[in-house]
Amino acid sequence: MDFGSQQIGKLLILTGVLIALLGAMLMVLGRMGLFKLPGDFVFSGKNWRIYLPIASSIIISIVLTLIFWFINYFRK
Repeated sequence: MDFGSQQIGKLLILTGVLIALLGAMLMVLGRMGLFKLPGDFVFSGKNWRIYLPIASSIIISIVLTLIFWFINYFRK
């Protein structure tokens, strides 16, 4: 595959749009309370904070698994 400057430019624009959409989605999900579930642990001290989103990670994993399963099921 020969990548010219046009293809690289399009790839960079697409990557930027995907990152922006992911950031917007995380902001919306954060406002909906997804990252404040009972299984999400926060440890903090005077000048530090450790955040372990265990429950949120499990929910996101289940949702993505279902999405990819449906895509694979309907492609056959």
